[in-house]
Amino acid sequence: MEQTIPSRIVLESLLRQWLLEDIGRGDVTTQGLLLSNHQGRAEWFIKENGIVAGLTMASQVFELLDRETIFTPTVAEGQFCSSGTKIAEIAGNIEALLSGERTALNLAMRLSGIATATKQYVEKINDLPAKLVDTRKTTPGLRILEKYATRVGGAVNHRLGLDDAVMIKDNHIRAIGGIEKAIAIIRGSMPYPLTIEVETSSLDEVQDAIEHGADIIMLDNMSLEMMTQAVKNIRAVDRKITIEASGNITLERINAVAQTGVDYISSSAPVTRSHWLDLSMRFL
Repeated sequence: MEQTIPSRIVLESLLRQWLLEDIGRGDVTTQGLLLSNHQGRAEWFIKENGIVAGLTMASQVFELLDRETIFTPTVAEGQFCSSGTKIAEIAGNIEALLSGERTALNLAMRLSGIATATKQYVEKINDLPAKLVDTRKTTPGLRILEKYATRVGGAVNHRLGLDDAVMIKDNHIRAIGGIEKAIAIIRGSMPYPLTIEVETSSLDEVQDAIEHGADIIMLDNMSLEMMTQAVKNIRAVDRKITIEASGNITLERINAVAQTGVDYISSSAPVTRSHWLDLSMRFL
């Protein structure tokens, strides 16, 4: 699956921080073995079945250490690979290869794990119109990359942060004194062309959101029966309103949620419950 990776200027800033964290004042082992002036070649392998993600970012780790490094993926980004598959070849200064190895592998392992978990959820609803979207439950500092990995796995990104969408959640509603008041106030102050999403947990709240012009209505932690009724109520009034389901989204339940007729299903599980996909680098 072709994906647009995050901007290089954003990535480079992050990668430099991570390399500084690991290398510190210098790789005393590699430098102590006097390998700085030697050239070498290595291969990357996947050690369990899964979706590969993050190879382009991994290549930039090595390029920061040595611009002459050549990192060549041997599989496509987003490709499913079986355990034992060679996924990349790398050639360059041995110090750069060894000093960047852990940072590059950690990044690709994390992103590949998220992409693999995301794909499992997406496959459960492939035969239905609903789309899987991610959430803001991400690792601090890694959000842009973890959201990239969910796209590789087939999901759609939800808002990246608090500044790119209006979402009136339960605590906003409690703090301001109701959905009607919240929508009225925010509509008068939000920048164009943002839309208004309202989180609801009951049919009464759904009705309030409909009546006061919400563009997107989130059905949060509802039973399947209540969700089905909420969708009917919304569609009967305005078929242009986007409907999102959230809360208690599991692999076992996601297909049933999609069958209620919602447009999107948001879940943090592909990020928060995924495990790292095991990758390794082997010198030739």
